[in-house]
This record gives sequence, C-alpha cells and structure tokens, in this order.
Amino acid sequence: MTVHELFPYLHVTNANAAIEFYTRVFGTREKFRLTEPGGRVGHAEIDFNGTTLMLSDEFPEYGIRGASTLGATPVTIHLHVDNADAVIQRAVQAGATLETAPKDQFYGERSGCIRDPFGHRWNIGHSIEEVSPAEMQRRYIEILKG
Repeated sequence: MTVHELFPYLHVTNANAAIEFYTRVFGTREKFRLTEPGGRVGHAEIDFNGTTLMLSDEFPEYGIRGASTLGATPVTIHLHVDNADAVIQRAVQAGATLETAPKDQFYGERSGCIRDPFGHRWNIGHSIEEVSPAEMQRRYIEILKG
C-alpha cells in the first residue's frame, strides 16, 4: 500500500462560520464547498498554503458530531506559521479561547494553544532553533524533574 496524502477532516457546528474564521485567522483560501438545499455544508475544502483541511457540518443522523457538541476533542492540530504570537492574537480577537500563551518551548519553537470557536484545539508555533531528538529528550527529562 502506498499512502499519497493525509487530510485532517473537521466536523463543526457551523461550517460556514468555521470557513470564515479559518480564512480570517489563518489566511486560508476556500477551494470549494458542497451545500445541501437547507444550507448544511456536506463537505468543504480549504487550502492552508498547499495543505488541504476538509470540513463539514455535523450529521448526527450518521453519528458525526463536532468537538463543541462533544465538549472535548482528542486531537490537536499543530500549525507552523511565520509569527505564532500574531496568529494566536488574531485568533483570540476573532473568538478563539487562549489555552496556553505563546512561549519559547524546549523543542525549538515558540508556540501556544488556542481552542477555536468550534471546539478544536490548535497548537500554533514558529521555529526558533533546530533541536536534535536527543537534545529534545534531554530537555524533556529536565522539565519533568521540575
């Protein structure tokens, strides 16, 4: 088997609002959307500078629910940008909840976390230094020691 691509696929309570939020905050471009006559988005794709994020509204009749309906998400989307502080600030101004303020991390990036208005968690960061896996492990152990 050969894997050609992997696409994150989010289910949200309001896909139209999510597309607008992601476009405004992350500078994405909508590729297309398929909308039911009643307005529910069955499928949409947005371009993150060459990477596709797929999303749809909830479809409870098929067991498809969004993170805000579930009250939690087991997934964090890690997004690398040019300036994490600016993107996180823009996200919060657009309605996201700040979970972790941006700071320099042991693994070589400056990052922080937001929860978007649709319940999905985003770790947003930018590189500040190259760190080898061995050095990253050493730093991680040091942090765990407290």
